[in-house]
Amino acid sequence: MKTHFRPKNNPRVIIIQKLYGKFFNDDENLSFPKHQFKKFIKDVVLGTIERNDLIKDELETKLGNEFSFNNLDRVFQIILTAATYEFMYKPNLSINIIIKEYLNSSNFFLENSQTKYLNALLDNLGKKLRSKNG
Repeated sequence: MKTHFRPKNNPRVIIIQKLYGKFFNDDENLSFPKHQFKKFIKDVVLGTIERNDLIKDELETKLGNEFSFNNLDRVFQIILTAATYEFMYKPNLSINIIIKEYLNSSNFFLENSQTKYLNALLDNLGKKLRSKNG
């Protein structure tokens, strides 16, 4: 069964918007309106903010020295950060689901060519973060 979310109902779109507001617009007002996935959204947003330094360290370690996180598009940075949080702290969610959800959400923010690159990055990252010796 395939469900289609309107953008404003898509939990990952909301996560991206909240984190973007927090990290790039100094948005102090983090409110979480009623939503079917409110607990999940709040958990990922607050968890990502709380562990931001740790997540950035992981991103730099896993993606290598030639990779410059700060040179990426801001939306890219947010998606990678939030997805990394989920890879690390939501072990009950499969890598493929996390990647699929963020790719679907990224269509509201990024060009098609960027989502292909994002897919490769997320896939690489997910495998490295979830492998036992990664």
